[in-house]
Amino acid sequence: MSVITLYVSTAVVFLVLDAIMLTMVMKPLFSRHIGPLLADPIRVAPAALFYLAYVAGVIYLVSLPGLRSGAPVVVPALIIGLMAYGTYEFTSWAVMRDWHWQMVVTDLLWGGVLTAFSAWAGVTVTRMIHG
Repeated sequence: MSVITLYVSTAVVFLVLDAIMLTMVMKPLFSRHIGPLLADPIRVAPAALFYLAYVAGVIYLVSLPGLRSGAPVVVPALIIGLMAYGTYEFTSWAVMRDWHWQMVVTDLLWGGVLTAFSAWAGVTVTRMIHG
């Protein structure tokens, strides 16, 4: 039962915060630099697959060990976030003509912070509920 609480709480924090950031910061930033390339409407299925798998990966690699043994959560999750978002951003910057360094820096830092905070929050909520 605690694994379900961990997944749901982590996913809710991640999705709510990312929705706010995507709407208020990332969409305007990406529209300014690569607007004609953006899908309208967005493709929900690939986004859902990413979110489901990404949260599961963070839980498996970071949150469960943290919950079970007290292993660190924030720094390992930060590293995973920087690696995952960095892979996307630096690859895109390398191969896409209009990709801008502001997009790279903003999304990279956001991915790291979002992943670290979501992992910490999920573990904290799970500990509060399941003692």
